[in-house]
Amino acid sequence: MLFKVAWRNIWRNTTRSLVVIASVAAGLLAGMFLIAFFQGFVKQDVNNAVEAQLAHIQIHNPAFGDDKDVNDTITNASAIIEKLRKDVNVKSVSGRAITMGMISSSSTASGVEIHGVNPADEKNISSISQNVIEGVYFDGKRNEIVIGKKLADKLGVKLHNKIVLTFQSKSGDLTAGSFRIAGIFRSRNSAFDEMTVFTNFDDVAQLLGTGNGIHEIAILLKDGQKVDTLAAGYKSQYPKLLVQTWGEIEPEMGLLTGLMDQMMYIIMGIILLALMFGIINTMLMAVLERQREFGMLMAIGMNKPRVFIMVMLESIMLTCVGIPIGILLTIGIVDYFAKYGINMSAFSKALSQFGVGNYVYPELHSSMFLSVTIMTAITAILSAIYPAYKALQFKPAVAIHQI
Repeated sequence: MLFKVAWRNIWRNTTRSLVVIASVAAGLLAGMFLIAFFQGFVKQDVNNAVEAQLAHIQIHNPAFGDDKDVNDTITNASAIIEKLRKDVNVKSVSGRAITMGMISSSSTASGVEIHGVNPADEKNISSISQNVIEGVYFDGKRNEIVIGKKLADKLGVKLHNKIVLTFQSKSGDLTAGSFRIAGIFRSRNSAFDEMTVFTNFDDVAQLLGTGNGIHEIAILLKDGQKVDTLAAGYKSQYPKLLVQTWGEIEPEMGLLTGLMDQMMYIIMGIILLALMFGIINTMLMAVLERQREFGMLMAIGMNKPRVFIMVMLESIMLTCVGIPIGILLTIGIVDYFAKYGINMSAFSKALSQFGVGNYVYPELHSSMFLSVTIMTAITAILSAIYPAYKALQFKPAVAIHQI
């Protein structure tokens, strides 16, 4: 009976009820869309880093570390690579020779990280080959190099120009080599474009004097969600080697992902807090306008708990109507922008520092719907408590005479 009465009561003032429903739907839409936007932003940042440079898992000699000493190669690297290629969870593997050095043109020089790669293997694990905007990603000639557009501009060089790489060899002597620019790439991370160059593995290994020595094994998985589990397995298989996930290699990126999840709940909490005050204000106004009605109900025998429950039900019902509307709007809008993206080209320079392109594609996990729905329902219950309590304060004899 109380449900039926409460349902009828909320439609006695259709405009006010629709305003509350619209507020709930709009609040839900705003909160969930923000969550979807930032989740998409972070996912793009992570995916771009994984696809461009990190891969899902990397294996190094433990001594290689930040110094990147050319002598610290991986023992039996070729055998490990062949074994990893047979792993059903692995999509592709690439062995790299890595060293720090200087790149020089006729006008200036800059510090870079030099990656000696097997082009065929690297093409399957890195997106750099797809980001080449001038020239090619190696065409089989000796002493080729592929550099980022930002670095090319900094050095004042163009396609097919010659540059010089200078670095320390295995013996500790400085060595240099002349390379011709075969391709210029532009990734979504301008810092990476400026600091990283790619050469053929054999060319840089000859100058380093490391032969077939490999400094880094990059592993791209078929399912990125299994990265922690598989990394743990590789650590037990190769206890003398340093096995790291992308999150361990770039801890600030992993931290960003965790912080973003926390921020989403904070943002949603702020939106729901504002929504709660809106519902309280509307329901309180409705209760005050119905003083005479509540007075008559209590005068003819309706006890206070039933009055309290009736007001609570009115608020909860309005919210329950608004929640599915908000969810449907969110699904529709997020799906649209997930397909076409949100144009952020006005902030392209700033976004490139985070490895994000001109378009951000929102993404919302299904698990978020349940948690946000529960949060909204709790907000509705809390919003109804004070108006319902206020209704209990009316004295039947006084309230009946209210105009």
